[in-house]
Amino acid sequence: MTAALALARRELSSLLRTPAGWIIAALYAFLTTAVFALRTLDPGQPASMRFFFATAASLLAVVMPAVSMRLLAEEARAGTLEPLLTSPASHGSIIVGKFAGVLTYTALMLLPTLALVVTLIAVSDRAPDPGPIIAGYLSLMLVAALYLALGTLTSACTSSQTLAFLAAFLIAVGHLIGTAQLAPRLPEPASSWIAASAINPRVADFARGIIDLKHVAFFIIWTAWLLVLATVALARRRITP
Repeated sequence: MTAALALARRELSSLLRTPAGWIIAALYAFLTTAVFALRTLDPGQPASMRFFFATAASLLAVVMPAVSMRLLAEEARAGTLEPLLTSPASHGSIIVGKFAGVLTYTALMLLPTLALVVTLIAVSDRAPDPGPIIAGYLSLMLVAALYLALGTLTSACTSSQTLAFLAAFLIAVGHLIGTAQLAPRLPEPASSWIAASAINPRVADFARGIIDLKHVAFFIIWTAWLLVLATVALARRRITP
């Protein structure tokens, strides 16, 4: 646990010290603010953040691979992975620590978007229900955790940050497109199986204020499974010459 906390602090500090961390956060804030201004601040429409949360969750499919691509690939490129693997920290502690660091960064990245909520409350005749807003932010953290775990896995499998990013990005975006466009065109039961793994409908439920434990369990289980696979991949890198 101590090793995991130390690695989490190191990863968070690294992201906050480098220009890349601030550029990613700034771009995400800019895009989500643009979406909010164009689609949420619509005169005559109910005060709702539903479209904002749907778009913000989809953008995470691009942003989270960019955040996580360097986690282990950069260590391998810089020659610091071997000392890390031979340290007293277990493989699981390394994965959990690095994942916790980038997840904390993601929470900080989402903080500025709370200003959008304040803006919506200020300009609305009737203040929006806080329940869907709280549930919507919970969904963003769950989606971010899933994509970060995927990025951690791809970063554990290669020494190239570019390959790690492309693999996580293509899987994440391919899943979004496949569940939305491919599933309806397939015969049963394949259509139902693919549709059941869709992320966007779950985010939409959260944005309506529905915190379904099945949705929460879906994200937690898949995140945990991807982190387990990342731990196995890291262990194989240690024993592979």
